[in-house]
Amino acid sequence: MTAGISTTTVSGVIPASAAQKYEEKAFGFWIYLMSDAIIFALLFATYVVMLDNTAGGPTGKQLFSIERAAGGTALLLLSSATFGFASVALATSNRLRVLQWLAVTAVLGLGFLFLEFGEFRSMIVEGAGPDRSGFLSAFFALVGTHGLHVSVGIIWIVVMIGQVSIKGLTRPVASRVMRLGLFWHFLDIIWIGIFSIVYLPGVL
Repeated sequence: MTAGISTTTVSGVIPASAAQKYEEKAFGFWIYLMSDAIIFALLFATYVVMLDNTAGGPTGKQLFSIERAAGGTALLLLSSATFGFASVALATSNRLRVLQWLAVTAVLGLGFLFLEFGEFRSMIVEGAGPDRSGFLSAFFALVGTHGLHVSVGIIWIVVMIGQVSIKGLTRPVASRVMRLGLFWHFLDIIWIGIFSIVYLPGVL
């Protein structure tokens, strides 16, 4: 969909100079996503290395709730779908639908963060904070970094709701919504990795 924004928009054909500008922004954003992917790869590697370094403290099997993790996964997957509906509405120039689906996506993201913060709080109360062991330090670093990204994504969604409401589906606004979509779907993919590498093996 990013390719589409380089030659056409919701309102028609873009001039060549403007198309080049959008191509450059899209390329720059892909570079950012790749650098972010490297950061998460390092965090995943650190977690795997520190998995057995519990320092006599609790393990993932004792701490993790598969139900909570599955609930967060469902919310994030659903939010990715609702953002897809927002992208479809963007392609058809339906501003109201774009706003509605972006709002639903933000609410689902907040639900995910609520579950994640609840998990962190319960672990810290039980004495299983990030300073308890290398395993927990790696866990909080990985999952917390993802949660921070989701928080940034929600703020970005709110900003875009404001821009779409005030400016409409202009070419620059549409381009920003498309890049936001890339970011949000990227976070969904990262969480699937976290669920598969951290939570499932941790409780089995």
